[in-house]
Amino acid sequence: MQWLRDMWTREGPGIPKDAPKRTGLALFAEILVREWWEMVKLNILFILAALFVVTLPAALAAMARVSVALVEDRNTYLLRDFTEAFLRYFWRATAWSLALGGVLAIGLHAIVTYAEGARDNLLLSAPLTIALVATAYVAVLACHLIAMMVMRDLPALRLLRLAALASVIRPLPALAALAFAASLWLAHILFYPVSVFMPATFNFSLGMFAVAFGVHRAAVMVLDLPNATQPHREPHTRRFIK
Repeated sequence: MQWLRDMWTREGPGIPKDAPKRTGLALFAEILVREWWEMVKLNILFILAALFVVTLPAALAAMARVSVALVEDRNTYLLRDFTEAFLRYFWRATAWSLALGGVLAIGLHAIVTYAEGARDNLLLSAPLTIALVATAYVAVLACHLIAMMVMRDLPALRLLRLAALASVIRPLPALAALAFAASLWLAHILFYPVSVFMPATFNFSLGMFAVAFGVHRAAVMVLDLPNATQPHREPHTRRFIK
């Protein structure tokens, strides 16, 4: 059974130290090719951990923790890292999912309501646009928040402020990541039943990896911002009188 244990606990593959640094989609593709098997196993872990529904937020947080490690090219011990993150962020992830899920539900309800009314009354196009923008912003905010929550232990209000700031600074990569994740499920629907194994193999983990990759740069920027903006203080020295 040694081979079975090693499949879940051994380090992922690395990259040559002299390899040129890639960015953007090239880096995304490079990590995907290198870590595809880890993502398949991560997808299975997520499905197993989320089976009870109430554990879904914690499973998402654990998957985000591993995905951030893949983006940062850190060594990952999949089963250990996933389990530790699942237990560590269980209550925080649950609380944030209830809050943000409620706001998103209200936003989606407003979009549907105003969209139906705008067919007969063009004046409702204005609140429909506001609802669309606000809901999209909350979705982007949620992406930044879950990534930053697993990157740094911060008080809830400060985490929310920084996630909101990151969502204003760089919203487009997060939106692109959400569109990519949605396209995976659209492909699953369009090509069914050929695509029947997509959710079981990589839809969840690949979607979360895309989100982590899309929001990582903005998250690092705002997480380092408070330290960078602190006033510089000269080191204190004692003066001795002879």
